[in-house]
Amino acid sequence: MALHAVDNVQRALGVTREFLTPVDARRLSKLAVVAFFVGGGVSLPSVQFNASAPSEGIPVNGFPDTLPGSFPADPLVIVAVLVGAGVLLGALFAFVGAVMEFVLIESLRTGEVSIRRYWRRRWRQGFRLFVFRVAIGLPMLVGVLGWLVLVFVPLFTGRDPAIPFVAFLVGIPVLLVVGVVYGLVSGFTTSFVVPLMIRFDSGVIAAWRRLWRSITAAWRQYLAYAVIAFLLTVAVGLVASIAVGLVAVVLAVPFVLVAMVTHVAVSLSSTVGIVVLVGLGLLFGVTMLAVWALAQVPVVTYLRYYALLVLGDVDESFDLVSDWRDAVDDRPSEGDG
Repeated sequence: MALHAVDNVQRALGVTREFLTPVDARRLSKLAVVAFFVGGGVSLPSVQFNASAPSEGIPVNGFPDTLPGSFPADPLVIVAVLVGAGVLLGALFAFVGAVMEFVLIESLRTGEVSIRRYWRRRWRQGFRLFVFRVAIGLPMLVGVLGWLVLVFVPLFTGRDPAIPFVAFLVGIPVLLVVGVVYGLVSGFTTSFVVPLMIRFDSGVIAAWRRLWRSITAAWRQYLAYAVIAFLLTVAVGLVASIAVGLVAVVLAVPFVLVAMVTHVAVSLSSTVGIVVLVGLGLLFGVTMLAVWALAQVPVVTYLRYYALLVLGDVDESFDLVSDWRDAVDDRPSEGDG
């Protein structure tokens, strides 16, 4: 029995090349925006700045009673506000990412990249996907946090060390199994359920029912896809990371030169030097963010086309990219005369 996951590794490269060429800057920038949200987001390191202040401006207890604007200076309130703001921003990012999944698949199947049009058409389904992701992600998060509490709280409180040791031994294999199941559900939702939601204009649960019937009928095909897709994700992700790293080294040279000139001219410890240094850091960060998003375009495109091709081969009624498949299959190979 032929494995579609094996057959489509090379075919997905051809479809990706067909979709991305000829290169158009405007089209590529749109895809970079989509890939930024779909490709997992960005983790930015936190930066702390220590500045001196006149001694009379700091009360003995280290915190004023109120902050400007009558905002209470209770550390717990400040932490709660910061955590709440972080959760809201994270939820907003996750919602946009869910809708962008549909924007991406619509773009891949039609060949036309249009963020606004597909957003208007699919944002309700994107919201359903967002809710589903939260529903499967929260139990996983609660389980991990609960395991950490069982392991570390007794250690810090001086209780019986046998409890955290047992929790540690039992928790690792349990979390490993749960993590694998969660990864499969989340990955199959992104790779297969989203296309099925578009194909049949349905919700997440209805699409999962269709997919589950297909999985039970052709489980070997989906198992092969899960293994090969994981290896492909690691491989192409590594290549993209190396490419971005090389670009970062090249781009860092002019920024370092400007910083050195600034240090010689006005000293980096001066006000002007600090402003220039911060500006250079922000500009370099934004530039690398754009480079990272652009590097994700071929990666995300290839992996999504690979999943769509496998899905269409397993069940023809699920096929969203038959035209792209036929265009690549009908093209003569380079060895043909």
